[in-house]
Amino acid sequence: MSTGLTEVWLCGKNFSITLTVALIGSICGIPFAPYVADTFGRKTAMLFGALIVVGGAGLQTASQNAGMFIGARAMIGFGTCFVQLAAPLLITELAYPSHRPALSALFNPMWFSGSIVAAWGTFGSFRIGSNWSWRIPSALQAVSSVIQLFLLWFIPESPRYLICQGQDEKALYTHIKYYANGNRHDPLVEYEYNEIKKAIAIDKANAKGTSFSDLFSSAGNLRRMGIIIAIAFFSQWSGNGLISYYFNLILNDIGIITPFDQTLMSGILQIFNFVTAIIASFLTECCYLRNSVPFNLDGTIDIDPATGKPVKGDEKAAFMYITVVFLFNFFYTIAFTPLLVSYTIEILPYKIRAKGLAVMRLVSPAGLYWGTTYADFIFIYVNPIAFNALNWKYYIIYTIWDAVETVFVWLYAVETKGRSLEETAVLLEDLSVTDIVAQCAHKHVHFSRGKDEGGGFDLRDADEFSISDESIGRAF
Repeated sequence: MSTGLTEVWLCGKNFSITLTVALIGSICGIPFAPYVADTFGRKTAMLFGALIVVGGAGLQTASQNAGMFIGARAMIGFGTCFVQLAAPLLITELAYPSHRPALSALFNPMWFSGSIVAAWGTFGSFRIGSNWSWRIPSALQAVSSVIQLFLLWFIPESPRYLICQGQDEKALYTHIKYYANGNRHDPLVEYEYNEIKKAIAIDKANAKGTSFSDLFSSAGNLRRMGIIIAIAFFSQWSGNGLISYYFNLILNDIGIITPFDQTLMSGILQIFNFVTAIIASFLTECCYLRNSVPFNLDGTIDIDPATGKPVKGDEKAAFMYITVVFLFNFFYTIAFTPLLVSYTIEILPYKIRAKGLAVMRLVSPAGLYWGTTYADFIFIYVNPIAFNALNWKYYIIYTIWDAVETVFVWLYAVETKGRSLEETAVLLEDLSVTDIVAQCAHKHVHFSRGKDEGGGFDLRDADEFSISDESIGRAF
């Protein structure tokens, strides 16, 4: 790609096309990714996606014309869809019970690790006076996928997937090795294995099909998908889009116009977001969702920069504006970044977990390559017009909308703190069913805290505590 074509396709209006084609590639992968993950396994889906991303990054790096560049962008978006759908499923379904909340919440914040590489890679390469100024950032897109391709061979498959496929011995071996350091008779291993096996068996017996329509086939599933679609939409419509997509335009408006200063500011902001999200991930079990999300949404309301846009050249106003941007990102990152993916997975039963997550990916761009949603197209094509017409007043619309989001989350979101993955899957079903499963899960939680806290758990208690297939069946 010549320098002239680079200027045409990587700058100005045509930049929207290079961005949108990656979104289209991701959307094209959504109908297929859940079926690959459910049929061939979480690891296979990740392997398939990572290979496509590496190939796409290589093609983009070697592009000689606009067609190659655009095609490579589509490949990267398509492959990323498979990786980003299968990876959080594997993490959540494989994690040790007491570690699951933090580990599943850490998945989405890891997006910032790639964002940091992109921001600082661009910061270092923009000075290069040749095509390598964009070839280097293009090649860096493959780094995370190359790491995945090497490490995938050292991690086990999801025990829940293995049991669903009838490979019970492999699933049991995974529990023995990673949950009990090889102790076949560890009570936690037996309890967790039997709980998963029974839940999946009932799940299969009550399954009506394997299509996306199952997501809306019952009252419980309708409630789940209503919450998931709402929070996914909220994650992209809280005012964060104006910062993430138009950060450089905002910097231009406040007098920060040099490429050095803009790329430096972008790199610092990504590191700040990354650190904030990591800390928030480890605190997910210390806070309740219905308290933490509204609190942090309220924070975004309080600091939405809707009081006016600083005048170019006014250093004090520019400093204040940048401070407000960092404060906004702090609250947003705590509210949505750790919980969006982990919460979605937690409230979905196994048979619809992958498909439900795919729908969330369609609605929200969080975790996919720069986004894959209809909201993204509005951000690309509508927001610039509204922002130019209304200027700082456009923020007021988002300020009001953040208040609406706060009320919705408080009223309709259910709390998953302190529950097992199998228990959270029935939280939105009939209360009597939820109560029965809760009793079983609470025995498990009590045992997992250790005998030092008083008593421990005896598997004989589990034998005496029965749950009818009919009762659980209604929950799945």
